[in-house]
Amino acid sequence: MVMSVLEEMRIRSLGVIDDAVVELSPGFTAVTGETGAGKTMVVTSLGLLLGGRADPALVRIGAKNAVVEGRISVPDGASAVLRAEEAGAELDDGVLLISRTVSAEGRSRAHLGGRSVPVGLLAELADDLVAVHGQTDQQGLLKLSRQRQALDRYAGDAVAVPLDKYAGAYRRLRAISTELDEITTRARERAQEADMLRFGLDEIAAVEPRAGEDVELAAEAERLGHAEALASAATAAHGALAGNPEDPEGIDATTLVAGAHRALEAVRSHDAALGALAGRIGEIGILLGDVAGELAGYADDLDADPLRLAAVEERRAALTALTRKYGESGEGTAGVLTWAEQGVARLLELDGDDDRLGELTAERDALRAELGGLAQALTDARTEAAERFAAAVTAELASLAMPHARVSFEIRQTEDPEGVEVGGRPVSYGPAGVDEVELLLAPHPGAPPRPIAKGASGGELSRVMLAVEVVFAGTDPVPTYLFDEVDAGVGGKAAVEIGRRLAKLARSAQVVVVTHLPQVAAFADRQLLVEKTNDGSVTRSGVKVLEGEERVRELSRMLAGQEDSETARAHAEELLATARADR
Repeated sequence: MVMSVLEEMRIRSLGVIDDAVVELSPGFTAVTGETGAGKTMVVTSLGLLLGGRADPALVRIGAKNAVVEGRISVPDGASAVLRAEEAGAELDDGVLLISRTVSAEGRSRAHLGGRSVPVGLLAELADDLVAVHGQTDQQGLLKLSRQRQALDRYAGDAVAVPLDKYAGAYRRLRAISTELDEITTRARERAQEADMLRFGLDEIAAVEPRAGEDVELAAEAERLGHAEALASAATAAHGALAGNPEDPEGIDATTLVAGAHRALEAVRSHDAALGALAGRIGEIGILLGDVAGELAGYADDLDADPLRLAAVEERRAALTALTRKYGESGEGTAGVLTWAEQGVARLLELDGDDDRLGELTAERDALRAELGGLAQALTDARTEAAERFAAAVTAELASLAMPHARVSFEIRQTEDPEGVEVGGRPVSYGPAGVDEVELLLAPHPGAPPRPIAKGASGGELSRVMLAVEVVFAGTDPVPTYLFDEVDAGVGGKAAVEIGRRLAKLARSAQVVVVTHLPQVAAFADRQLLVEKTNDGSVTRSGVKVLEGEERVRELSRMLAGQEDSETARAHAEELLATARADR
């Protein structure tokens, strides 16, 4: 099977490193060097390439920014390739180029395949490309949540499938519980709102406003308020047009126009133009008669009743009061009617909360029962996987100079009256189920199993961590593993066994180890030396591949602190010979 391989990293202005290139290869690569030489910057650089937190303190003093560039060969069809191409990245002959820049001011930029991308995308790719382990990761393994995640990862679909079903039911239950809490806590507010709506609707119903009624009443009030003036004007206009019976000598427009029409009619046969004017005057006479008749009717129909005016003004006052309370400015009765329509709908909604409360309560109870069943299935799956996982890790520890150590898991639940019922008792629950998973270690026969946080020394914890990763490699392989000081607190035969196990892991994956132990470095297929120059920096020539005599000298230094010690050299050569024979 073709796997991804981290081929090269170029590091500039990061920590003690000025400008250096780290050339890697498939198999097992050991990175060594004196304390403070910058070995850990290799791990830090890879962490940046894989979306790790950018710390401006890492930028070398005097530099504007630190830059890390990486080349990772990836096979066609790999999930990392598909995700990178979705982001617009381009591969260079099967190689994915990654770049991360961190400025001294704290700004960070990421590039993938020549395309600027969010840093979060690099973190997504990291899950498929590299597993990084250091002292902080070992401390993370002490957390119960991480131990449960490790077990779930090992179990695969056996846990993932029921966990997915459980998580869906859990999210629905949380949503329903939140809605129930909101309805319950806001009961008083809702009751007050409903009372206010009912009062307003009753007040509007008592008045019974009509759309446009306020405009009609305003016009009527205006007419009634000036009835006398309007009647007087209509009467005067009628007299001017049709004459006043009380003044038979008076001259009116109708009489004058009629006289003019008669005069022209008498001679119209002599001149067509004058005949046309006679016709037009006749039309004027007809129009004057119509207007005079309407004026007479208007004056007769005009209602000057003060009681009607009082009634109109009273009605207008009632409508105005409603408009001020329930209408929008300028909308009049139309706004009041709109408020009433919306109020009825809202009141129905509020009155329906009691029904909704019952529905949600029934659904919540049903979901809690369902969640208990799903949680039990999840616990059963974890229990079965825990037995296999513990047996596999225990077998690996035997290969890491801990032949009598035993690893086991404790899967337990915490009783909670407000929890879900599992196994006939209520237990607390969360988004990942009801289980607390704890990894236990019995380092030797007769020792009781204890949490690894309490029962494992630093060296033992390192070996447990390595054993866990080796077991993962057989079920959920990662192309590249990077271990930083995973051999801390270990020495002698245990160190040899760690080196041997790392070499075995490297048969199916790329393994990069930052180490201070010669027993581990001797098993590497390639050894890189990180060394400073006289000014305290690591330059391009400060990271080099050791071969032959150079590798023996470095192992001698690691063994005895003396590169030219004959005893140390003999021991270094023996370590290399043992490692070669073991492959």
